[in-house]
Amino acid sequence: MTPKRYTTQGYGLWKTLAINTVIAIGITLFSLDSFWNNLVYSHCIGLSIGAFIDAGRYLFLKDWLSQSRRLVFIVPAGVVLGFFFGMYVADLLLDGQAFTFWLTSPQKAWGMLFVSLVAGTVLTNEFVNREVLAAEREKAEAARRQASEAQLRLLETQLEPHMLFNTLANLRVLIAIDPARAQTMLDHMIAYLRATLSASRTAPNRPHTLEDEFARLKDYLELMSIRMGPRLQYTLDLPEALRLHPVPPLLLQPLVENSIQHGLEPKVEGGSIRVSASEQGDLLQLEVADTGMGLESLETHRTGFGLQQVRERLSTTFGALGTIKIGAGPADGTRATITFPLKS
Repeated sequence: MTPKRYTTQGYGLWKTLAINTVIAIGITLFSLDSFWNNLVYSHCIGLSIGAFIDAGRYLFLKDWLSQSRRLVFIVPAGVVLGFFFGMYVADLLLDGQAFTFWLTSPQKAWGMLFVSLVAGTVLTNEFVNREVLAAEREKAEAARRQASEAQLRLLETQLEPHMLFNTLANLRVLIAIDPARAQTMLDHMIAYLRATLSASRTAPNRPHTLEDEFARLKDYLELMSIRMGPRLQYTLDLPEALRLHPVPPLLLQPLVENSIQHGLEPKVEGGSIRVSASEQGDLLQLEVADTGMGLESLETHRTGFGLQQVRERLSTTFGALGTIKIGAGPADGTRATITFPLKS
C-alpha cells in the first residue's frame, strides 16, 4: 500500500469522526439525552459502520475500476451490521439498553438507521471517487513511463548505428594512410563496440551509471587517439561520489564525437577535450569542453543528429528539467553543458 493510500484513509477517518460528532450534536439538540451518551453511541456506530464497509471492500472488492458495482451490496450490509454492532458496543461501555429503543420508539430507530445509511453512503462514495482517481492516475503514470522508456530505447537504437558509421569512416581514412595503425584501431574498435552495444542494452534492474558512461568514453577517446596521435589530449573528471549515479546510456557520446569531428580534427594542431561531472545544488551537471575550432564551426551542426538525439533523450527521461546548453569553451573552443535533477 502506497503512502498516498494511507493519507486517503487518514483523511476518511477524520471526516468520519467529524460527521459522528455533528450527528451527536444534532441528536442532543432534539432530545433530552446527554451529549456524552449521544457522542459515544454516534462514534461507536459510525466507526463500526466504517469498519464493516472496509472489511467488505477488502474481502470482495479487489479492483476499484471493474468491481465498484459491488458497493451497492457492500455498503447497505456494512451499515446495518455496523449500526447494530456499534449500539451493542456502546451499551457495554455505558451500561445502556439502546436496543429497547426499537420497541419503544421504532420510528425514531428507523430514522437513525436511515441517517446512518445516508452518512455511510456519502462517505464511501467520496472515498471511492478518490481511490478511482488515484488508480487512474497510477495507470496513466505507468503508461507514461512505459512510453518514455520505449522512446528512449528507440533513440538508443538510432544512435548506435550512427556511432558505428562514424567510427568505420575514421577507420577507412586511417587504412589508406597507415595500415599498421589501422589494424591497432580495428582491434580497439572491436573491443569498444562490444562494450558500448552491451552497455546501451543494460538490463532494467541494473542501471547504466556515470562510471559506465565514462568508461565507454575512455574507450572511444583511446580509439580516436590512435588516429589523431599527439593532436588529441583528453581528461575525464568523475568524482567518486557520482560514479554510481544513473544516466541514460550513450548520453555524452554524441557530444564527444562532435567535439572531435567539428572542433579538434579540423584544427591543424589539434587540441584537448575535457569531460566532467559535478554537483550543482540539486542538479547534476555534465560538461564536454574542447579547445577546437569553436562555436562558429559547430553552428552549422547545431541541429545535427547527435545534438538532436541528446535533446530528445533528455526530454524523454527528465522532461523540462533536463537541459543542454552550447556555449564558448576554453581557448575559443566549445562547451556543451547538460543538467538534470541529481535525484532522478
